[in-house]
Amino acid sequence: MSERYPDRIIIGLTGNIAVGKSLVLGLLAQLGAAVIDADEVAHQVLRRGGAAYAPVLAAFGHGILGADGEIARGKLGAIVFADPAQLRRLEAITHPAIRLEIDRRIRGAASSVVVIEAIKLLEGDLKNAVDAVWVVDAAPETQRRRLMAERGMSRVEAQRRIRVQNSQADKLRQADVVIANDGDLAATRAQVERAWAALRATRQSNQP
Repeated sequence: MSERYPDRIIIGLTGNIAVGKSLVLGLLAQLGAAVIDADEVAHQVLRRGGAAYAPVLAAFGHGILGADGEIARGKLGAIVFADPAQLRRLEAITHPAIRLEIDRRIRGAASSVVVIEAIKLLEGDLKNAVDAVWVVDAAPETQRRRLMAERGMSRVEAQRRIRVQNSQADKLRQADVVIANDGDLAATRAQVERAWAALRATRQSNQP
């Protein structure tokens, strides 16, 4: 178990855009894990009144606001995904706030197994909080197809989003478990259930 959270097993779930992390997260929730979606936490801290709202507004200007006074993620995304320096600037503001909220949710979780889904799990300090790294993988063409079908992106935009991601190969090298998600739901579910059973068996064997 994690030194930071001695009463929890923390799974870090990662993988690049459109590989199917949310699907795997949902399957783990069905198996009994408490789940935390770091992207949803990021939405929360960026909402008006959230911890990152005012600092992001100060850094990027009122042009990123929608008519409702909330930060329009599309407007903000158009800035940061076109310029790696601007993306780093945004992350320097949001990541500490996200980390604090994730910490709060872990400590309040009802399950002894907590899964954190984060696309940049391995690039930040969250990697030091997890007991195991699970990486969801899919072929680049699968990623492009999903981005075009599910998010309405053009092929060029989908390719650009994939290209600005940190290396999937680096994530795979650090994985304790790899879930291949190019096939159908049944195939993905079977992999998740096998990995979950192995995790539970290891936990039981380590208990006094």
